[in-house]
Amino acid sequence: MNIKENTLYLLNELPIEVQLVAVSKTKSNMDILESYEAGQRIFGENRVQEMTRKHEVLPKDIQWHMIGHVQSNKVKYMAPFVALIHGVDSLKLLKEINKQALKNNRVINCLLQVHIAKESTKFGLSNMECIEALTAAESLKNITIKGLMGMATFTDDHNQVGQEFDGLKQLYDQLAKKYSKFEILSMGMSGDYQIAIDKGSNMIRVGSKIFGERNY
Repeated sequence: MNIKENTLYLLNELPIEVQLVAVSKTKSNMDILESYEAGQRIFGENRVQEMTRKHEVLPKDIQWHMIGHVQSNKVKYMAPFVALIHGVDSLKLLKEINKQALKNNRVINCLLQVHIAKESTKFGLSNMECIEALTAAESLKNITIKGLMGMATFTDDHNQVGQEFDGLKQLYDQLAKKYSKFEILSMGMSGDYQIAIDKGSNMIRVGSKIFGERNY
């Protein structure tokens, strides 16, 4: 199957409540346009400069999601257009996003990244840090925290992955009772999105299932 067929397959396969983020990092504009022509409108990048370059030349109805670890000094480049920042893992970063959103007269949507994996290399907040960030964010008027994001351990142990997703869903449900703007639980990638959907994810981040293996 080609990129267009892969995209159509996923868009038709997914439950209606699950949004697909096509992870287009390292992929060419031509590749992205193939997926776009199949109806995909949300694309995820992990490098701010690459996303900015693509935004400048690709169709303006694309929603660009920042899915990678964000350095505070790069926020200013994407603040004019980014639709959702998935990987907010510190209060410092939240404050910088708020500052740059204000400069651009925007309210930027964010997800708090929660550390759920057994791997120490993954970024993310603890459950307690997540609650503290939400409390602090109430005074930041140019951001809206729309929910949570998490990355499971990279393992073939589906039970472990499922348990990690379960934990994040429980935290999401707990916080959604207090924070009315919570509506996104972003978990699941090419290798584990089926498990994530079963555990309650309503946004998945899929790259290789659409575009093939990553270009380094």
